[in-house]
Amino acid sequence: MKNKEPFDFERFKNEAMEGLYQGKKMGGTDGVFAPMLKHLLESMLEGELDNHLQESKATDDPNRRNGRTKKNVRSLQSGEFELESTRDRNGTFEPKIVAKRQLIITEELEDNVIAMYARGMSTRNISDYVKEMYAMDISATEISNITDRIIPAMNEWRNRPLEAVYPFVFLDCMHYKVRESGGVESRAVYNILGVNRDGRKDLIGVYLSENEGAKFWLSVLTDLKQRGVDDILVACIDGLKGFPEAIASVFPKTQVQLCIVHQIRTSLRYVPEKDKKAVVADLKPVYKAVNQEQGYEKLLEFEDKWGKKYPLSVKSWLDNWTNLSTYFEYSAEIRKVIYTTNAIEGMHRQIRKSRKQRALSLQINHC
Repeated sequence: MKNKEPFDFERFKNEAMEGLYQGKKMGGTDGVFAPMLKHLLESMLEGELDNHLQESKATDDPNRRNGRTKKNVRSLQSGEFELESTRDRNGTFEPKIVAKRQLIITEELEDNVIAMYARGMSTRNISDYVKEMYAMDISATEISNITDRIIPAMNEWRNRPLEAVYPFVFLDCMHYKVRESGGVESRAVYNILGVNRDGRKDLIGVYLSENEGAKFWLSVLTDLKQRGVDDILVACIDGLKGFPEAIASVFPKTQVQLCIVHQIRTSLRYVPEKDKKAVVADLKPVYKAVNQEQGYEKLLEFEDKWGKKYPLSVKSWLDNWTNLSTYFEYSAEIRKVIYTTNAIEGMHRQIRKSRKQRALSLQINHC
């Protein structure tokens, strides 16, 4: 691997993976949403203070910044984290988005922050969104001051430098439809969830496009490379055609693990209802095998039984076996983490929930 310090995978397995073995949720202090929530809320607080200080300039005693204050806040979804804000000299600043003595972040506010990051938004849309988040009448100047803080913060988060090595990265796309300009348009959000060498889950990228395709994924992977990612040990993806090739062109040493759950769903597309239960039962010995060799033997048995009746179902397993069987190279505990893209799908479920809070009626279907 291209890294100044050799990657100690044994230490990673023994220490960093412990939390993943235990099935920790995406939320919590070490979850993917806490840093995002902290980042945007602090930017909004700065925007509020900017507006407050501007208003004091016309007085005989102009106010100014005076150090910073910190407090621990808690949300239902992201757990506890430290929120930092700037004080004013006169002590007259009363923040609105998170009040001085407020220690609980409402679920609605957190959902709104997640939705804002998950959606590519114009300056006008962000301003409208800010007004809705405050749920009160605020001046156009205050909205502008807050928006001026939010936009650079969002861009900073999207373009922040990344770690050199990620043992596991989950890449997946959400599709949704949005009402815009009197019509309905399709959008695709490309999400990348990384697990770093300390076992910490990190949402390392969110990208917006009109649809999903291997060509756009190639641009996403290239951006990760430019932001500092030198190597990925295993990339966990769905069965999008051309996706493994796109990964290989940017990260040639990366192993690809196709999602077994997606693969089973793909197989069942060609099977009528009456045989689906039996087909699923016969596939289980394939992906539950002790090792790759046993799994392939079970796949050949599956082919003997169902190949003539449902050739397309069997062909998809045989054609993709190399990338479907990567997880057999690892211990049973690690297999549980990488054989499916469930880790990032859990994040998608939370984003779907946040989008339902919006007045815009959006229906998201996972690809």
